[in-house]
Amino acid sequence: MNAYEIRGGFGLDKLVRCERPDPQPGPFQVRVRVKATSLNYRDLMMVRGQYNPKQKLPLVPNSDGAGVVDAVGPGVTRVKVGDRVMGLFAQNWLGGEPTRASQAQTLGGPVDGALSDTMLLHEEGAVPTPAYLSDEEAATLPCAAVTAWSALVTQGALKAGDTVLLQGTGGVSLFALQIARMMGARVLLTSSRDDKLERARALGAHEGINYVNTPDWDKAARSLTGGVGVDHVVEVGGAGTLERSLRAVRTGGTVSVIGVLSGGAGAVPVTPILMNNLRVQGTFVGHRQSFEALNRAFTLHGIRPVVDRVFPFAEARAAFEYLQSGAHFGKVVIRVD
Repeated sequence: MNAYEIRGGFGLDKLVRCERPDPQPGPFQVRVRVKATSLNYRDLMMVRGQYNPKQKLPLVPNSDGAGVVDAVGPGVTRVKVGDRVMGLFAQNWLGGEPTRASQAQTLGGPVDGALSDTMLLHEEGAVPTPAYLSDEEAATLPCAAVTAWSALVTQGALKAGDTVLLQGTGGVSLFALQIARMMGARVLLTSSRDDKLERARALGAHEGINYVNTPDWDKAARSLTGGVGVDHVVEVGGAGTLERSLRAVRTGGTVSVIGVLSGGAGAVPVTPILMNNLRVQGTFVGHRQSFEALNRAFTLHGIRPVVDRVFPFAEARAAFEYLQSGAHFGKVVIRVD
């Protein structure tokens, strides 16, 4: 099998193409010939050594992958050879609350991930691919789409007429835009570029805020809601944007913390959380039940992921560099086979 490993230390220069023996599926395992893998900011942080500096190496990165089952181990009943599947991020998290055990079985670290032409999954962690999606599109769902669904639907109880504030135009934010519109919510979205705001409006965003021209984007969001504040913020920025998110949300509203693009450490302003009865919810991707519900909803409405660019397998490092540049609008994908 052909794969990329983080080997001999961290950094994009340590992302090395290699060959490994083809793995053989054990009891309740399935072997998947990977067709496509998408990049998440988590994957970039993993390669750079920022996500888990103690991660054991070598490691095959990438949490998201889609492909075709080509072998099954003893006892497998959920899938069969020839089935198109996607990998569940936390292989043993089927429903309910996450556990330490489920966090220890996440693809792309600590478990080998999808930047490879072959990967092993537990049969419980192989989710059927919606028939109408291409492999490149399907490869974008397991982390970014499930995270957005978990934040807004599974945890957030989003309802028609709510107002949602989204940050930027990466994968999670654009999936959240599509989900919010599907659920009948109003969407406000921030970006540093007017052209990206226009593209977001074309996807259904109701209002765009350029946070370079309008640094007080929290005040702008409140103004757009008549001074009340938004019902829900999908917080992807982290420490650098959390305080403004807390000021943008209405009394009794929700801030879903799902990213650390501007940093993961900082002082937490407790007073607005307390005085405004806010709910600050961490979102660790999601379980299989959420993934399956997302797939049903997307299939019913024919929702297609926004794929910015597809790189060939030989240019995997260039794909990471492109993600790192921040130029993308939606998901960056690597075609494996």
